[in-house]
Amino acid sequence: MMIKALKHEDCIQLLKNHYVGRLAYLAGKVPFVAPITYFYFDEDKKDSIISYSLEGHKIDAMRNNPYVSLQVDEIESMNQWKSVLAHGEFEELHQIDAKRFLHEFAQGVKSLINRDSDKNVQFIHEFSSKLQANNNPPIVYRINIHEITGKQRKD
Repeated sequence: MMIKALKHEDCIQLLKNHYVGRLAYLAGKVPFVAPITYFYFDEDKKDSIISYSLEGHKIDAMRNNPYVSLQVDEIESMNQWKSVLAHGEFEELHQIDAKRFLHEFAQGVKSLINRDSDKNVQFIHEFSSKLQANNNPPIVYRINIHEITGKQRKD
């Protein structure tokens, strides 16, 4: 049983292969962690995470303190897992950028869901309808990644 660091490329691969992670952010001096649906995006050699949310606590907190972390895990058992932590900075997207990145996000997440044959196809419909269910447009944001670290344990 050994825990060792993941190579940078392996961290990126883990981020690319998943679409649910836990976002850590600060509201005042209090840390919060919330699950989010995300899509890893690499544009011009800049690593970033795209996501969206409705107005609320999380968006208000990130507007006030843009430094966040995203943790993504791949757990097969207690003795075989990988975990990646991406540290970065929140950037709210507007108008045409928001629309473009929301499209990238939706296409990317749908392709990951479709790739996993054991996932329920109904989940794709639920995901799509969630984007249109609320009359308020979602806040589309990007996390510009500054640092990525990862660990793995395998027997």
